[in-house]
Amino acid sequence: MLLDLPVLKKGIFYFIKDGESDIILEDKTKRGLTVRETSTDEKINVKSDKGMIHDMDGIGHWVPIRWYFSKDSYALSDVILHAEAMEKKYVELRELTCPDDN
Repeated sequence: MLLDLPVLKKGIFYFIKDGESDIILEDKTKRGLTVRETSTDEKINVKSDKGMIHDMDGIGHWVPIRWYFSKDSYALSDVILHAEAMEKKYVELRELTCPDDN
């Protein structure tokens, strides 16, 4: 089960877990979102679990919940690059939408 997998690295917005044949990057912001499909992520070309979120107009959007990087093709350092890019995006979004009033 994914919850029981050893955590290799974690950030504010992600976990990197050690699967049997994959290094798994999990987006913490998508916790609790139901997996509706598993398919190839178009942006980074790896298998991913996806869920559906709806915007204010009720339009559904597929979003990745976790990505599976094959250990045969990717090293932990490769996965960390993707994780840190995601982290940077979320930090910038948080700073834009929730500026610190201090």
